[in-house]
Amino acid sequence: MMGHTHAMTGAIAWLGLAPALAALPLVNESSRFVDTGIMAGALNPAELIAGAIICAGAAMLPDLDHPSATIAQTFGPVTWLLSKAVAWLSGGHRGATHSLVFAVALGFGAHWLANTYPIGRDIMVVLLIGLALRAVGVGIPGNKMGSALINIGLTAGLYAVFMSLAVGYAWLGLAVGIGCLIHVVGDCMTERGCPVLWPLSVRWVLPWKIGIKTGKTFEQKILAPVLSIAIVGLLFWRLAPV
Repeated sequence: MMGHTHAMTGAIAWLGLAPALAALPLVNESSRFVDTGIMAGALNPAELIAGAIICAGAAMLPDLDHPSATIAQTFGPVTWLLSKAVAWLSGGHRGATHSLVFAVALGFGAHWLANTYPIGRDIMVVLLIGLALRAVGVGIPGNKMGSALINIGLTAGLYAVFMSLAVGYAWLGLAVGIGCLIHVVGDCMTERGCPVLWPLSVRWVLPWKIGIKTGKTFEQKILAPVLSIAIVGLLFWRLAPV
């Protein structure tokens, strides 16, 4: 699947699952629900939106094994070199990074980072916001420098807004893990599939005739608009006053 498809499915997964996941222990950093217990509606609107953006960015992480992918081009030579290294270590595109092991490992790693090193957590949050914006095409077509400046400005602005609203990130590990996992699920629906149970080499894939062809008409002309409508609908459902 293409980058924007992965990002949108990441946002959809978070908006659909987050209220239920908020009932899990350690997802909230405050005691504001002590009197009533941790409920499915524990995440406030700012946390819900922040999580959707971060999960969208995290849904790009498995493609670090592909030097030509959106994520490898996002931060110039730094991410390109990182992608080359990851591709070598993971056995090439759609290798170890496209597996359940990778999603779980990054989820727990992000959770540990969020609870141990606040500076590292903030750096990860900023990078994932920027990655999400890049994935959905925020910028000026044909102008890399202008697009980069817009991305930097919007990323900084969103991070500042989340800071001003006192967004907590106890759920960061969940957002990262879900984003990586939804990427794997999406690629299992394409013609190449993924080694979900890596290090086992067997690939999970839909039959060729019904598997999505990456970058073709169905993904760009039909699936992308449907996913966009789904995001708007989920935001309205979660945030509209009852």
